Amino acid sequence: MASQEGKHLFILSGQSNMEGMHYEKDFIPHVKRALGKQSIIVVWDAKGGEPISRWYKDWSMVSGKIRPITGDLYSRLLAKVRKVTEGKEIKSVTFIWMQGETDALSRDGSVYGYSLIGLVSQLQQDLKRTDLNVVIGRISDYGITNKRLPHWTRVREEQVRFAKSAPCRVWVDTDDLNDGLSRKGMLVRNDLHYSELGYVILGRRFAESAINLIEKRANHQCEAR
Repeated sequence: MASQEGKHLFILSGQSNMEGMHYEKDFIPHVKRALGKQSIIVVWDAKGGEPISRWYKDWSMVSGKIRPITGDLYSRLLAKVRKVTEGKEIKSVTFIWMQGETDALSRDGSVYGYSLIGLVSQLQQDLKRTDLNVVIGRISDYGITNKRLPHWTRVREEQVRFAKSAPCRVWVDTDDLNDGLSRKGMLVRNDLHYSELGYVILGRRFAESAINLIEKRANHQCEAR
């Protein structure tokens, strides 16, 4: 499926579970094999423990309260994207997002959905693309039975709702990735972070989902539902 003209751009961002994925070996080989080494550009930028407000510039709570720092990590990500794409023809853009745990922990689930919509819209506007493919990593089942984390399920639901709201968007399941041996050799179960094998699987799932969306768009299967 290698393209003869233009590059396929993949933008990967988020917090610690995106940071924990070794994208060079867990993601890139899959898209390289499917699309060709010379046909891909991959931009990765992640920072653990950060809320979506560090990416979405217009973030605010329902009450109207805002945070003193918004959008700075997005600006850093966008600068990387622009640097590596300058002067290049971009055939497709796929945004891959693994974030939401911090918003669930801080009980900001009620504004997560609109923030996710705003973030993607922000990226579309800055890249001047209306044909953005989006892959969302749904946060794991870590907190769904914890009464002290009432917004955990809300964030998960908002991520799935977003993925189903438009064509060429999809969510990726991570519920089976947080059991096993961590990179430090410790046994983890239903952990906030993923096992060593879990990160490998996450990278493959992201790549397979992204490739599928590129194929769907190429085959004109992304018309509005």
